[in-house]
Amino acid sequence: MIKVRFAPSPTGYLHVGGARTALFNWLFARKNRGKFVLRIEDTDPERSKKEYEEHILEDLNWLGLDWDEGPFHQSRRLEIYRRYARRLLEEGKAYYCFCTPEELEAERQKAMAEGRPYKYSGKCRNIPPEEAKKRVEAGEPASVRFKMDDEVFSYRDLIRGDVEFDLSLFGDFVIMRSSGIPSYNFAVVIDDHEMGITHVIRGEDHISNTPKQIKLYQALGWKPPEFAHLPMVLGPDRSRLSKRHGATAVFQFRREGFLPEALVNYLALLGWSCGEKEVMTRQEMVECFDLSRVSRSGAVFDHAKLRWINHKHMELLPPRELAEKLKEYSGLPYDLEFLAMAVSKLREEAYTLKELARAVEREMRYAPGERLSTEEMEVVRALYQELSEGLDLSAALKRVSKKTGKRGRALYHPLRVALTGRSSGPDLSFLARLIEEGSSRGYTSSPLERIKVYIEWWSRG
Repeated sequence: MIKVRFAPSPTGYLHVGGARTALFNWLFARKNRGKFVLRIEDTDPERSKKEYEEHILEDLNWLGLDWDEGPFHQSRRLEIYRRYARRLLEEGKAYYCFCTPEELEAERQKAMAEGRPYKYSGKCRNIPPEEAKKRVEAGEPASVRFKMDDEVFSYRDLIRGDVEFDLSLFGDFVIMRSSGIPSYNFAVVIDDHEMGITHVIRGEDHISNTPKQIKLYQALGWKPPEFAHLPMVLGPDRSRLSKRHGATAVFQFRREGFLPEALVNYLALLGWSCGEKEVMTRQEMVECFDLSRVSRSGAVFDHAKLRWINHKHMELLPPRELAEKLKEYSGLPYDLEFLAMAVSKLREEAYTLKELARAVEREMRYAPGERLSTEEMEVVRALYQELSEGLDLSAALKRVSKKTGKRGRALYHPLRVALTGRSSGPDLSFLARLIEEGSSRGYTSSPLERIKVYIEWWSRG
């Protein structure tokens, strides 16, 4: 059975790049009837925080990326990593390193001064195992390093094809720190093997880790999983997407009123395509997903495109369902029947739930804003008179048109300005019905009250 995983570190909020990685793993699992595992890589006690983990879980749930196993925590598996480290020491595939941070930094500075890439000198590699063991038992701090071969190494990437490395440039790397905490490369190999992960789908920034991990798999006598490295998510300047490009965390887009199905749809398009189709349901993405469709090139995060995708998803929703999402997001104090009526038209110019909420509030909270001419005010005063006699808006307009001889824009423009406070906006007949319905429910002032307020405001100059 195919099994994939998403393994975030709870050292910050869920980045859209991480969410895209989670999504591609989820799509791959669902397409192949496999399992999606969630693992929390929390072995950094200083930077890992429970609040970040809670945010990550909340964001994944909001996005609809449900997991089949987990969440597993690396911090609860430390003895497992130590056990495997002891095995590699006993088999002579790893060794204790007693170099201090100061010594390692001196090596690094020397390499920089000589203009060559740094790699560990291997000075502790030839310490006799018995001597090293005695020093550790005596309390001397020591990390554990894995012995790397000096060879040209290659592996087959499901996205990038054959990838080749010169391992002589790597040097022996730490698998267990002197604190007893495993390194990233060691922990993920142990976890992925024990959890039965068959495919590792992750960002291309992990490509350089792959040869280290495959060598660990081989040293432990295990079959490595298949690897697939996704293109990076970039900002408009084609540098790695970061805070300086604007919102990058999933919760920020949630707060701005984007729909989860729209954000998922857009993230899927970052480095993957389903032919010409762009606006897709979750099921359509599952049915179409294939790693062969993933690009090798970096994907630019386009906020304008995300807004367009979100707008399209808002248009696809039945008014009642959109009203429910709007009420949950905004807490607007209007009943769902009324909100469904409001969003049926107001969504045409709104691109997020935040903008839609503002549009509803704008129509309910009346305030005069534009001045009409003296001639246009004749229409407004005539309309006020008819409404005062108890006529509804439609009947009053017909009477005013007959009395004043005004038609078309000459009739409707003054009405729009007096009724809404603005000279432009959604269809006037819809707004009139919305205002009348809102006033009957006590949500806003009536057309008569609005026009009275406008006349008084206009008269004050």
